[in-house]
Amino acid sequence: MRVAVLTNEFPPTIYGGAGVHVDFLVRELRKLVDVDVHCFGAPRPGATAHVPPVELAGANPALRTLGIDVAMAAAVHGADVVHSHTWYANLGGHLTSLLHGVPHVVSAHSLEPMRPWKAEQLGGGYAISSWAERTAYEAAAAVIAVSNGMRNDVLAAYPAVDPARVHVVHNGVDTDFYAPDPSMGTVRALGIDPDRPYVLYVGRITRQKGLPHLLAAAHRLDPGIQVVLCASAPDTPDIAAEVSAGVADLTAERGGGVFWVEDMLPRPDVVQLLSHATAFCCPSVYEPLGIVNLEAMACGTAVVASDVGGIPEVVVDGETGYLAHFDPARVAEFEAALADGLNALVRDPDRARQMGAAGRKRAVEHFAWDAIAQQTRGIYDSVRG
Repeated sequence: MRVAVLTNEFPPTIYGGAGVHVDFLVRELRKLVDVDVHCFGAPRPGATAHVPPVELAGANPALRTLGIDVAMAAAVHGADVVHSHTWYANLGGHLTSLLHGVPHVVSAHSLEPMRPWKAEQLGGGYAISSWAERTAYEAAAAVIAVSNGMRNDVLAAYPAVDPARVHVVHNGVDTDFYAPDPSMGTVRALGIDPDRPYVLYVGRITRQKGLPHLLAAAHRLDPGIQVVLCASAPDTPDIAAEVSAGVADLTAERGGGVFWVEDMLPRPDVVQLLSHATAFCCPSVYEPLGIVNLEAMACGTAVVASDVGGIPEVVVDGETGYLAHFDPARVAEFEAALADGLNALVRDPDRARQMGAAGRKRAVEHFAWDAIAQQTRGIYDSVRG
């Protein structure tokens, strides 16, 4: 079987959870089937890369994305199945299916109707991205949701989609790569005091990831706690400015102990930071699964996270960390709950270590990529008839 995987992100250019998913899934799928990857951007090993047509230079980003989708569809040959990831590549998968008469499988990592703040980023392009996603989902031979919560969102957002075509295959984590690292080089290089506890955030600067809520919560943290933010790739100048001001206010109030890493760190450095954090915080307001929580758990770190989307399918409240209830009408309570969970773990380091060990065990036993690839291969077989 030959599968064409269409994606925005592919190594070495990865900035979000969907890119991490594609990276590790393709590694495992290539042990089972022939895989051709088509991605956005500059040429790279292991994939065919595409850039927007020169005629669309300066056009709305959504239009440039559709230009790449057309190029992808034109470049795919000989595939038995086409598998697209995120709205960026969904229309490319749909066009490939129409052009070559092959089944299209969509992986649902997030949904445009659930992210209305993207209108800030794309303007009228948000209507285009929403149309492209809806068109692909409604015509797809199968939709793979990365959590049960994501499956519910798909069916709510797109009621024309047959529930029988929506399958749940969880995100995974490479627990050989994401594993406790005793090295302290990165921690020391960033100026973090290894003898004091720190809480860690890793993620993009976007409304979805909820970083401003963590910054608000951090004002309630015990004085001795360091705050480490690996936060990059702001969606808009407005949220970049909001986060910058929030970090400055927090630093001034706490008299230091706040570390903001604005560049995307290499994965081994992130593993080390995860391994030595007392707690990892995921304050997302929308999260189909939250692969970064799996990464933290695999590194043996307790997690404090919001209870949105698929996160409760990963983080077991009271066992591998704590969940804070998110209600957009009661954000102050949410922020207080985040702070309470983080303070509780720092105040009881034995409990934090126990939760971290339980998280590592759960990641190893339930979220291995080889099993996820096998389930995905089974969906390919089913749509081929």
